Amino acid sequence: MPHTPLSPAPTTPATAPPAELSLEERMAFINTAMTVRLGEAGVAYEVNTAHIDIEPVDLADVVTLPLTPTLQPPTPYPTPVATVLQRAHHRLLTGGWCSGALVDEDGARCMLGAIRIEARGNSGVEAAAAAVVLDAIRRQFGDHVASVPGFNDSWADGRHPLRMLDQAASLADTRGL
Repeated sequence: MPHTPLSPAPTTPATAPPAELSLEERMAFINTAMTVRLGEAGVAYEVNTAHIDIEPVDLADVVTLPLTPTLQPPTPYPTPVATVLQRAHHRLLTGGWCSGALVDEDGARCMLGAIRIEARGNSGVEAAAAAVVLDAIRRQFGDHVASVPGFNDSWADGRHPLRMLDQAASLADTRGL
């Protein structure tokens, strides 16, 4: 067998390392790759479910519950004043809050209106509840708050009055009222 000299390997010029891509270029590539993958998944879904017969569904036949969640009252406090304040908080949360009146034309109540209806005629519990609310308000907002109705009417929405009723219920429970 004749011996052939090895031919030198062809030399190729060295290529420069690839330039680093900018964030926008990388995001464009990822977007394109994801679009392709989602398209493939969509086709696979269509193929895999083509044999399933479907009938249009009337949602009125399916949805039989209220669309908004119902708010259940929390477990009551064991003390009467705390229980009244907790129920008053729940009443405002579910029935609505108002300012300028004990009860507005829609049935929403102010803080004192909610306490009054939840005290169920027990004026002693009502007065004690209002006193605890005023104390809770003054603890957070200072002694310049003159009354519960004044505090209630100083807000455009019920967020702060609701929070104060909740804190007052906890305070009354702590005091054993």
